[in-house]
Parts: sequence; C-alpha cells; structure tokens
Amino acid sequence: MITDVSEERLALALKVGVSLALNVSELTIADGQRELGLREGFDIGLEMSGRPEAMRDMIANMTHGGRIAMLGLPAEEFPVDWARVVTSMLTIKGIYGREMFETWYAMSVLLEGGLDLTPVITGRYGHRDYEAAFEDAASGTGGKVILDWTA
Repeated sequence: MITDVSEERLALALKVGVSLALNVSELTIADGQRELGLREGFDIGLEMSGRPEAMRDMIANMTHGGRIAMLGLPAEEFPVDWARVVTSMLTIKGIYGREMFETWYAMSVLLEGGLDLTPVITGRYGHRDYEAAFEDAASGTGGKVILDWTA
C-alpha cells in the first residue's frame, strides 16, 4: 500500500503495480489495512513525507515488532507516542542520503525481476531547459524528472 494526497502520484503508483493507492485526505491508513485484509498491521513502513500525522498514523497501524524507516525530513520537532513504540516493539531507523550498496542491490533484483519504472518518469528535459525541469519537479504532481546531459 502507498499513501499520498496527490491523485496524480497515486495513479503513477498503480501503474507500477502497487496493490492499493490510498488518498489519506479521504481515507485512513486503517481503512487501507482493512481493505488489504491485514488484521495485525503492517510489518514495514517507509515514512517519506516528514509530516507528524503521517508518522503518528504509521506507528498506530504497525504490527508488533514492525520496522519503520524514516526518510522524510520534518519541518519541526513533533511528539511521538513512545509508549506505543516500546509496547509494540517497533524499530524506527532514520535514513538520510543513500545506503548505496544496499540500494543498488535491491534495485538490481527488482529490475532483473521485471519491474518497469518508466511510468514514474513523467518529465524529460535537455539540460539547457533546467528551469522548466525544476518547475516540473517542484509542482508536486508528477513523478521523476530526467535531465538529459547528452544533448
């Protein structure tokens, strides 16, 4: 399951095979959990928004012993329900930048298995058109934007 508030990005996720793309401005994570038939919660969570409510909802919907990777940078400090983290034996790992070799290995396995990422590339620009590329990326409605340095 993937969550977002952008219908465009949720549609991109469905194109690459996500089982459930949930708009959290309309439904809750618990709604998605029920739709997927998960009684005990999620084993793995990737928090990429840095939003306090996203982290709160993720913690509330994890299974006992679940693991959360925190990749989003919050704009400011926010409270965490540490009692829930402890009693559910959750592991929260902050990740900044890339864990290079692990990322390369995981991506190569996915790509060799047939994962097609072309649907998430929503913009291609020559390097001289960098301003338009950055505007496209900043719009928040698309996927990945590619700058071509060969032209």
